[in-house]
Amino acid sequence: MSAKVRNAIIVLIFGNFLVCIGMSLIFPVMPFIKNELHLSATDMGIMNSLFAFAQLIASPIVGQISDRIGRKPVLVWGLGLYMVSEILFAATNWLWMFDVSRTIGGLSAAMVVPTTNALAADLTTPRQRARVIGLLSAAFSGGLILGPGIGGFLAKIDYKTPFWSAAVLGLLSMISLQLMLPSEKEIEAIAKDNVMPPISKGPSKATWVQTKRLFSGPMKILFLLILISSFGLVGFESIYSLYVNEVFGFTIGNIALVLTLNGLLSLMFQALLFDRLVTWLSEKRLTRYCFFLAAAGTIWIILAHSKLEVIIATLIVFTSYDLIRPAITTLLTKASATGQGLINGVNMSLTSVGNIVGPIMSGALLDLNYHIPYVIVAGFLAASWLMTYLVKDHFKVNI
Repeated sequence: MSAKVRNAIIVLIFGNFLVCIGMSLIFPVMPFIKNELHLSATDMGIMNSLFAFAQLIASPIVGQISDRIGRKPVLVWGLGLYMVSEILFAATNWLWMFDVSRTIGGLSAAMVVPTTNALAADLTTPRQRARVIGLLSAAFSGGLILGPGIGGFLAKIDYKTPFWSAAVLGLLSMISLQLMLPSEKEIEAIAKDNVMPPISKGPSKATWVQTKRLFSGPMKILFLLILISSFGLVGFESIYSLYVNEVFGFTIGNIALVLTLNGLLSLMFQALLFDRLVTWLSEKRLTRYCFFLAAAGTIWIILAHSKLEVIIATLIVFTSYDLIRPAITTLLTKASATGQGLINGVNMSLTSVGNIVGPIMSGALLDLNYHIPYVIVAGFLAASWLMTYLVKDHFKVNI
């Protein structure tokens, strides 16, 4: 790998990390925005959902545009929109402007995240590609996991500080991409050198029959678990700061501490212990135990009487969620030797539905009663735990 390509990959990883931090910076400051501006929990839920909705709608369109005009312009403009989104959020106190900001942020994420993966594939050889894509995925997960903790600590200065800081980082990242990425002609030349020989895959159309076969076979349980887990995680996380602030009197420092501890713990489990846990337990059993622990932790939070109990239970719930997703995804990839594009597409679509619906439903329920959302989340998680007993130990699907 040449020095130019290596520098380009480093900038891409940083850009991916930055945008994913922007997705989650809002979580620790939500109660303070809500209280200062007299907003409802439903308002906050819609604000969060708009990000995921814009990302879902824009992603396929942006992919076609990047194929047509090139990766670099899409990335640079995407980070420019990221900066605009953060400035708008920091500069305004109007709900409709918050909504516009989050929508622009979702569009930015749609422009940056998939395009970085596509450009990384263009710039690397087949042998290098898996490692680089893995680093980009780690940056994506790391941004989502560490963003709330970083936002919480910066918000100790002022609750708008995280967004001003993110805007500055967005500007620096945009300039770095413009200066350090190869030109479009150079990218095209590198991509031609790195192209893999065509592999005969047979018919490749993702037909309605194929999709129907997925949902009528043994995979349907896994897809349902994916939907529930994404809804549960976002539903739990999107109102977490509101809940602990109102019910247990958590300060922004308390929230930052919890989310930072969770980020470090989750990264440790995902990076160092996940493979060992799968080898020891299998993906199916790991998923089952994590759903059980997540349900138990949610119930513990509802019944807790001290901040320490809430912190311990929170770490259990978040860590369980961070293990459920890769465990189910691994099960899906092992279930079929073909049709991985269709399987992963369905996986991402179901996750997006959870990301859109979860915050709105949890926010609306929180306006009715502070405990109702977590009671419902615990119920879904308990049902998911029972559903894992329906998953077959070994199955193959022909798509």
